[in-house]
Amino acid sequence: MKLFGKLLLASTMIFLTACSKTGPQEIAVGKDQCDNCKMTITEPKYATQLITEKGRNYKFDDIVCMKDYEGSNTETTANAKMYVADFPSGRFIESNTATFIKGGDIKSPMGGNTQAYKDKAAAEKAATELHATLAQQ
Repeated sequence: MKLFGKLLLASTMIFLTACSKTGPQEIAVGKDQCDNCKMTITEPKYATQLITEKGRNYKFDDIVCMKDYEGSNTETTANAKMYVADFPSGRFIESNTATFIKGGDIKSPMGGNTQAYKDKAAAEKAATELHATLAQQ
């Protein structure tokens, strides 16, 4: 009977691990810290996440922090998926699908002064309103 209990526990753990969410995690505003600069994440619309091939999740308070971390940790971040917050909704989207605007009146936590948008037309409209420019990431 002990063997059955151990097998049941092991299979349950494997099942739960297989069903766990592999995408970006929710940001605990005011509690989570940036994995690059160690500042508390207070503005979720500027937050980003990087998920390594092994599934490790790193959270950042600004796009510039994620880029700095990526550049300093190339062995860890190779083939990682990067997510940015869609500025209007705050939902995470893959970085490679986003349209970015930079500069102008944008003020982000670490001075990257960049916003990400899922919708290119919304990004262009915001860029005009904020005197920003479309940027490549």
